[in-house]
Amino acid sequence: MCAKNNNSPLESVSLVSTGAVEIHPEHAYGTRKPDVLWLLTSRKWLPPRPINAYLIEHSGGLVLFDTGQDRASVTDPDYFPKGFVGLIYRRLARFEIGPSETLTEQIKSLGYSISDVRTAVLSHLHQDHIGGLRELSHAEIVVSNDEWEEALKPKAESNGFLRKHIEIPGLKWKRISFQATDDPTLAPFTESFDLMGDGSLILLPTVGHTSGSLSMLVRGGAKNPLLMIGDLSYETEHMERGGIPGVGNKKLLHAASKKVLELKNNMPGLVLLPAHDPGAADRLRRS
Repeated sequence: MCAKNNNSPLESVSLVSTGAVEIHPEHAYGTRKPDVLWLLTSRKWLPPRPINAYLIEHSGGLVLFDTGQDRASVTDPDYFPKGFVGLIYRRLARFEIGPSETLTEQIKSLGYSISDVRTAVLSHLHQDHIGGLRELSHAEIVVSNDEWEEALKPKAESNGFLRKHIEIPGLKWKRISFQATDDPTLAPFTESFDLMGDGSLILLPTVGHTSGSLSMLVRGGAKNPLLMIGDLSYETEHMERGGIPGVGNKKLLHAASKKVLELKNNMPGLVLLPAHDPGAADRLRRS
């Protein structure tokens, strides 16, 4: 949790974890094997890692970055597609989500109510980032327009988009497009979106894992700035060594990672917070 700066609209930043997920080494660290081959043949699973979302207390209201995994994915036998596509989902990840690990319960544990959330920003529309949407019918849901368009393409389920869990009646969607920026503090990024209009929460395009993935820069608190990067990487140290994960467009993943590392080099103290990094909670506490 970050401390308050009296001159900043930011009050605090907290981590909420909606359970844990096991993935294959090829998923986290990349491989030269074709995706379907390693998905169907890999016998190794990494130790469980968190499914993190981040809650920002802003003077304009509570803001979520990502919404975690839906507990229904481990309790409802009809949550995932059937057939070969369903097999791919089962081979992609294994989830552990307890009754106290829903988004509502996790936010409650921090002393808030789910109804207090004003805005939820989605890094992308994969299942482990949109799982809390049914709990957020009162909030504004922010996603990049490119990501939304990708999720509406034919065969969306086979590309990782569970549309029946995205296109939920009653949700208030806000699809954003990035705008040109000449803010030197954001270099090398040349496009951004100022979420609250005060420079404290800045969305940045970091495509690669999906074609509309975004990250959120949180700055202006008492301590270090934070960059929440979704699934651009599964471990900060792996990214810093030049590695990329095994899911996504490799060329775009490399380009986005390079930009993030350059931003980190230009912005003293910037803390990177991937969604599934086992070290993210400790890194946030120390920030």
